[in-house]
Amino acid sequence: MSVTRTGESSAGTEPDPRRWWGLVIIALAQLMVVLDATIVNIALPSAQQDLGISDGDRQWVITAYTLAFGGLLLLGGRIADLVGRKRTFVIGLIGFAVASALGGAATGSGMLFGARALQGVFAALLAPSALSLLTTTFTDPKERGKAFGIYGALAGSGAAIGFIVGGLLTEYLSWRWCLYVNVPIAVVAVLGALALLHDRPGHAGARLDVPGAVLGCGGLVAIVYGFSEAEPRGWTDPLVLGLFAGGIALLTVFVWWQTKARVPLLPLHIIKDRNRAGCFLTMGLAVIGMFGLFLFMTYYLQVILGYSPLRTGLAFLPLTLAIITGSTQISARLMNRVPPRMLMVPGMLLASGGMVILTQMTVDSSYTGEILPALLLMGLGMGLTFMPVFSTATAGVAPHDAGVTSATVNTSQQVGGSIGTALLNTIATTSSTAYISAHLTGPARRAQVAAEGTVHGYTVAIWWAAGIMLLAGLVAGLMVTTGPPRHAPTETAVPESVG
Repeated sequence: MSVTRTGESSAGTEPDPRRWWGLVIIALAQLMVVLDATIVNIALPSAQQDLGISDGDRQWVITAYTLAFGGLLLLGGRIADLVGRKRTFVIGLIGFAVASALGGAATGSGMLFGARALQGVFAALLAPSALSLLTTTFTDPKERGKAFGIYGALAGSGAAIGFIVGGLLTEYLSWRWCLYVNVPIAVVAVLGALALLHDRPGHAGARLDVPGAVLGCGGLVAIVYGFSEAEPRGWTDPLVLGLFAGGIALLTVFVWWQTKARVPLLPLHIIKDRNRAGCFLTMGLAVIGMFGLFLFMTYYLQVILGYSPLRTGLAFLPLTLAIITGSTQISARLMNRVPPRMLMVPGMLLASGGMVILTQMTVDSSYTGEILPALLLMGLGMGLTFMPVFSTATAGVAPHDAGVTSATVNTSQQVGGSIGTALLNTIATTSSTAYISAHLTGPARRAQVAAEGTVHGYTVAIWWAAGIMLLAGLVAGLMVTTGPPRHAPTETAVPESVG
């Protein structure tokens, strides 16, 4: 295989002078995918009232997206490897734009849920192709650090940016613009991709591992669906237990099948690598805590402190800036000088410390005195962690496995987010109910006790989130043992057509 031409300097070839503009396009698409997981959160009350969605069904505006996204990412990554990453990237952008337009024009709950699921399907094509394009374009360690710093900052802060944009659009336009806004972004990204991005062709005549796709995607969907149903139904509900058991069984058979398949959907050598597996676990655990934080802080700011949608979104801005600072100004500068775990472990300790500060919040907490310091600590911690996770997980991967490796990183992120939302929300709800039952002595204090009980539930769940962040740091410290990129073995070259 001819592998001499890359997006960077290699074997006498000049780097593509437009590669940094290509990074802008990749980052724009990734930002759109990540922020769409949260942009509708603040708009949800307005959409619910407008379309007459019941309280029991409103969760599907969020879950339909994360379920399709997390469940189909592995398949999307393998399609990117087989069809070609640039082609898959463009198809994902176009499909995402169409699904967003359908959601914005929704006339009923079913149409909105379906559009959100369709967004998740095309996001599952778009996200792994974006990360694998980045992986094969930037291979020089110094430029790779800068590129992944920018990418990690967007991946980590995109959810918080979604709250800000959602607040602006909901307050000044309409909840529908939280979906319509993706259309012009996607148009710009498609035009930029066609002009600036380069990629090798897909594997002509190659076939998808259909049984692997059914088993792997089915198992992930069952588990994510089980966690989404655990909050309204309870953890011991027969449907929830059946979904967990079925999901685990399907994934067990999936692993066995991957050892037999001629062209496996997920080559097991990708997850057998100690450093890569450590990155996948660290990402999943970190996102469990992060998504729980977003959920609780949104309700705390709006319901307890009485913030407007816009003010709530702006309250997350320091978190976003801290993530960008930690990723681009600290991690990106140190990545080539220190082992990845020397960034990931302190990052998770900082994020956990921020969570611990939030466990002290009450119904009367001040934003500047208690919440702001916690958000800054968590932002710096997540910024330190995400960039080395993305870079280390995708380093040294053979070109034909880049898409599926990228998909596995994104899968750990999406599945972690779904699990975190369901797990921590259930803990918060249970703790709130117990507190209110124990402290409600009469109708005169009903409102006060209800507010105190709600905040108590949040703080109990945030203690759990802090512990999960510490576990992520422990995993990173024990499993991610590779050295700085410049001391690592030479990375696998990328195909001639890249660059």
